[in-house]
Amino acid sequence: MKVLIVVPSIATLYGGTSKLAIELAQALGESGIEADLITTNADGKAALAVPLNRWIDQGSYRIRYFARSFNNEFKFSFSLTRWLWQHLPEYDVVHTISLFTYPIALTHWLCRIRHIPYVTNPQGMLEPWALSYKAWKKQLYYHWIERPTLQRASTIQMLSDAEAEGIKPLNLQAPILITPNGIHRREFETRSSPEGFYQQFQALRNKTLILFLGRVDPKKGLDLLAPAFAQVHQQFPNTHLVIAGPDNINFQPTAERYFEQAHCRDAVTFTGMLTGELKHSALAAATLYVAPSYSEGFSMSILEGMASALPCVITTGCNFPEAATAHAAEVVEIGVDAITSALIRLLHNPNSAREMGDRARNLIFESYTWNRIAEKLIRCYSNIDQTSSPTNTSSTYPDYY
Repeated sequence: MKVLIVVPSIATLYGGTSKLAIELAQALGESGIEADLITTNADGKAALAVPLNRWIDQGSYRIRYFARSFNNEFKFSFSLTRWLWQHLPEYDVVHTISLFTYPIALTHWLCRIRHIPYVTNPQGMLEPWALSYKAWKKQLYYHWIERPTLQRASTIQMLSDAEAEGIKPLNLQAPILITPNGIHRREFETRSSPEGFYQQFQALRNKTLILFLGRVDPKKGLDLLAPAFAQVHQQFPNTHLVIAGPDNINFQPTAERYFEQAHCRDAVTFTGMLTGELKHSALAAATLYVAPSYSEGFSMSILEGMASALPCVITTGCNFPEAATAHAAEVVEIGVDAITSALIRLLHNPNSAREMGDRARNLIFESYTWNRIAEKLIRCYSNIDQTSSPTNTSSTYPDYY
């Protein structure tokens, strides 16, 4: 089977969406699928320094970059348009990641007119909070562009039961498959050393670090975290908050003001994007992980925190109730008091916190690895490929919501 994965960009600036596209392609390739990944060279206002318009062999999959034609976040690309028109029929199934961007809208439209089945993963962009942010623009775009193609999708991939429940008011008719994001177990089986992080951020050595790992963005709840952390820091003066993630919309000055207003800015470090071994070293240095988000599809960084055996405080907006059921994380309501209480509770009870971290690691290793997720998606692709009318077959798919 030949599968084409389409994502607007894989620049690290775009966070978890970029990472999951690469890891999905790798996992499918390692499972025997002929997987190709296409994307643009967009990197915020800059462009990735990558070869264009040719396949790059990545071992288990191939990747091809196309030049973004105009410097904007819609990521229009003439060369991508031409290539998709010519080569889309070569694939059995197309899997798109993200919404509200030109490469995805174009791919869905071409799949419809070429009668090629497509699976789409909105990555949390249909969540009520996400749709309400910049609402009038999104509502117009959704009504005229996204909704018609979502209705005709062979499958809509939701990352959690909670996300699937959240889109019910949209009354989409396409079959829904619940398949989360994952991690490669091999990356987390050996514990990293915190020394690399301390060498780069020497002032944080011997501090009790609380780690926020994600984009600096309005939906991530930093306005809630600032007053919550201020209260935590008052009780535990040795605590220090590390905010590790890219700022692709120039939101960091606003975020910093949240902490200034909460009178705890001196106990907060914005590190920027951490990748590779430095990110693993930061996870090893941290005592707690916190995700105060208003809305998530299914956060890759939460999985990484839990796989690193960190006690995690996450909100219900993170769409991971399974973590609460397994007593593998503190899953709290979206609010300052709830976040504050959970952080203080874990700091007061370090033994219980460590036990929670161990349960978190076991949960991720058992149920949220890419090899398991790839198996489920391959069953989905096979069912689609064997069915002439996907919109009439949801009852035949055993994994479907």
